[in-house]
Amino acid sequence: MAGGLLVIKRRIRSVTSTKKITSAMGLIATSKLRKSRINLESNQGYYDSFESIIKSVAEGVVGKSIYVHGNGSNKKLYITLSSDSGLCGGFNAAVVTATVGKVSTDKANSIVMSVGQKGRGYFRRLNYDTVAEYVDIPDEPTLKEAKTISEHALSLYKNGEVGEVHVVYTKFISTVKQKVVDQVVLPLPADKKGGSAGEFEPEADELLEGVEGIYLKAQIFNFLLNSKASEQAARMSSMDSSTKNANDLLDALNLKYNRIRQSAITSEITEIVSGAQAQE
Repeated sequence: MAGGLLVIKRRIRSVTSTKKITSAMGLIATSKLRKSRINLESNQGYYDSFESIIKSVAEGVVGKSIYVHGNGSNKKLYITLSSDSGLCGGFNAAVVTATVGKVSTDKANSIVMSVGQKGRGYFRRLNYDTVAEYVDIPDEPTLKEAKTISEHALSLYKNGEVGEVHVVYTKFISTVKQKVVDQVVLPLPADKKGGSAGEFEPEADELLEGVEGIYLKAQIFNFLLNSKASEQAARMSSMDSSTKNANDLLDALNLKYNRIRQSAITSEITEIVSGAQAQE
């Protein structure tokens, strides 16, 4: 019985230690989420305005533009945004599953660009070849990372190596709700009726050629901010759940420990009483 108590005590110490770690990680994730939300909210207004302007420019294109009408290639590029570290629930699996679901329908004409170590690991295990892999994205992404990714994607598109560019990322809606999105960034979605080219100076076709690279960089940057905020929210939720489970397990272990200890004490008292009665 004493051996059983020692085993339970060791388990209690182990679970208590794990609880301290998950609790600390939950607090860290909460702090990082707060910063990520501030960064995202600061960027969102700029991004929404930029998106509205580009849509107007795209609708004003008169001639044939690869940025609006496509470049004739059947290949699709999927840029997937995952995390560099784990312990964030199903955050990474959801992104990879959504990407694989799209790619598997036409694998011969689909290529993947992986952002984040976890996504890279998933795709390697699934035997998916990637055209590029970007890792070690900071918790507060900068335009430097967005520029590197967007320039590579734009180069593939302008050279006709891919005819569509998708970004699969997790959109941050709230602390308790995030949604995996497959966003087509090239060619640009636009009203194919077209607008008036005279509304722009220079003309929409020329203007679009000059600003598309900047816009794509702004898109990737916004998606990275969404992804990081979603990652921290998922990690905070995961660590809170782990801490709760640890508390539940500790309650059960302590109850079991006390029952065994009480049983041992009762047994000792019974033995003492029996011994005393035997000497009378």
